[in-house]
Amino acid sequence: MKKDTRVISTLNMSREDWLQQRRQSIGGSDASAVLGLSKWSSPYTVWADKTGRLPEKEDSEAMRLGRDLEKYVASRWCEATDKKVRRCNFILRNNEYPWAHADVDRLVVGEDAGLECKTTSALDLRMFKDVEFPTQYYAQCVHYMAVTGMQRWYLAVLVYGRGFYTYTLERDEEEIAALMQAEETFWRYVEQGVPPPIDGSDATADALSTIYKGSNPETWELYGMEAALEDRRRMKEQIELLEHSVQRIDSSIKDQMKDRESAYCGDWRVSWKAQTRRSFDWKKLAKQHPEISLDPYFKTTSTRPLTIRKTN
Repeated sequence: MKKDTRVISTLNMSREDWLQQRRQSIGGSDASAVLGLSKWSSPYTVWADKTGRLPEKEDSEAMRLGRDLEKYVASRWCEATDKKVRRCNFILRNNEYPWAHADVDRLVVGEDAGLECKTTSALDLRMFKDVEFPTQYYAQCVHYMAVTGMQRWYLAVLVYGRGFYTYTLERDEEEIAALMQAEETFWRYVEQGVPPPIDGSDATADALSTIYKGSNPETWELYGMEAALEDRRRMKEQIELLEHSVQRIDSSIKDQMKDRESAYCGDWRVSWKAQTRRSFDWKKLAKQHPEISLDPYFKTTSTRPLTIRKTN
């Protein structure tokens, strides 16, 4: 580890203090999003989080499993590699990269290296089979090597019920320089309070809907958006044509299959099985039992649907 690495103990640190620490700089889990390579986050969501515009994510079952199984994944990696690891109860910062921090899972004993432990669904299995290093975790591990100065980073991935995979990433100074330059450029947006360019990811769309979930009756003039709105109109027309073409192919397949549940064509497999779904008919209940108030059982949600139309 670099001599100029600063450590902040996380032992007995409250969750609020931990969140405050991580908002002060870019962490390893932010690196892929900053580069626009994450399917869960985006540059805009990282910016909104660091500037306090987004609420903290609610704890999910996947997040809970990841924390609870971290020790098990580390143990499995030690068993597979005959190496030893130790916990790192610190947030690490490097004076060379003041916009970055590292909150690593494990450090490898007797080696200038660290270990990242991951758990994931069996649906993601193909992302880990026969690959040199999983793309979605590459930037995270490069980020950790940059902050810590270490020469190597290991990755262990438990795919629930389907497999356990290990990978090794060696230090590459050019990769580190490129990532740190991208992060430094991004961090200026945070320091200036100016959002990065908007992208088309679901993460960005969800973040905007969360931040601006309220509305007021004021009418706003959109400056310089005429060309973009016209492009949008043409794209919507193209999407409708493509959807019609896809539906035509689907209908041709159904016409051939008739009442059969499955079919194949070369390497393609098709399934068309009958399914049933039960739903609660609250309107019927209200009609038959008007004395029962259903109001306590309705959940109210607020949305802001975006409607675009041309007036002439």
